[in-house]
Amino acid sequence: MSHLLEVTNLQTHFPTRAGIVKSVNDVSFYIDEGELLGLVGESGCGKSITALSVMKLIAAPGKIVGGSIKFKGEELTTATEARMREIRGNDIAMIFQDPMTSLNPVYTVGEQIAEALRLHRKLDKKAAWAAAIKAMHEVAIPDPVRRVNDYPHQLSGGMRQRVMIAMALACDPELLIADEPTTALDVTIQAQILELLDELRQTRKLAVLLITHDLGVVAEVADRVAVMYTGKIVEESRVEEIFELPKHPYTRGLLRSVPKLTAHNLEKVERLQTIEGVVPSPTQLPNGCHFAPRCESRMEICTKHDIPLYKLKDDVKVRCVLYGENEETLTAKSRM
Repeated sequence: MSHLLEVTNLQTHFPTRAGIVKSVNDVSFYIDEGELLGLVGESGCGKSITALSVMKLIAAPGKIVGGSIKFKGEELTTATEARMREIRGNDIAMIFQDPMTSLNPVYTVGEQIAEALRLHRKLDKKAAWAAAIKAMHEVAIPDPVRRVNDYPHQLSGGMRQRVMIAMALACDPELLIADEPTTALDVTIQAQILELLDELRQTRKLAVLLITHDLGVVAEVADRVAVMYTGKIVEESRVEEIFELPKHPYTRGLLRSVPKLTAHNLEKVERLQTIEGVVPSPTQLPNGCHFAPRCESRMEICTKHDIPLYKLKDDVKVRCVLYGENEETLTAKSRM
């Protein structure tokens, strides 16, 4: 079965004076129509670079050096810039963390949505303006006929993010990449934006790649979750599985560091647990498992060679020797 988006062994590198930074290092995942995949990890793990690689928006000197990105069976890594311009907006749209940096302060929000429609949908001025109002109505902006004439600074953060979603969805794409869309918003507005994204994907059969560092966000809306650490996916599974039975020590550490409001916890107040150590420098990654220096379950074998992504039952994948082959096989491999 072919997937809507299929990323295989993607590698995006940035040459620096200190050495090559492998921001995305052998990443594979897929998204089907109407599905929401949460890509989770802390700052600097390569989530946003993965998203920009899919859109082919990597700025020089960064470069996709290997792997495949297929959208509806079409290979994007070899697509021309002209073809990518057609795909961006029409087929794949993206919204960013801070809408203020994405919106032009000197044009009204209506003009900016209408411009996207004129460019991609080839609508005339009047039709584009009417479609912009409709798009604003769809993302639940109150009184869109009046707000369409507002400038970005006249809108709240939540409203600006809704404008960005309206602009992204105006051309009816099949895949929406949302890069930390709720980080700059307060909690109640965050919940509204997530609810809106969830509602839109169900009504439009829209596939969503949701990039976030917040596990609470993915628990709300995701179907599947992929956890990233230092440019690699360390665990991928259904959202229920990852919260009920996290496999990778890093995922377990992330979940333990989130406060839980349960009666059990209220009786016995414990300090939140943290993950020991720090994320390694991207130019000085340790041998073997990159998480090994911080891992409570580490064994000697973990530092000897790269750990593959093991496939378990129910489409669960985990990059950890605890779920892989036996130690003798791994030791034999490390000697090869």
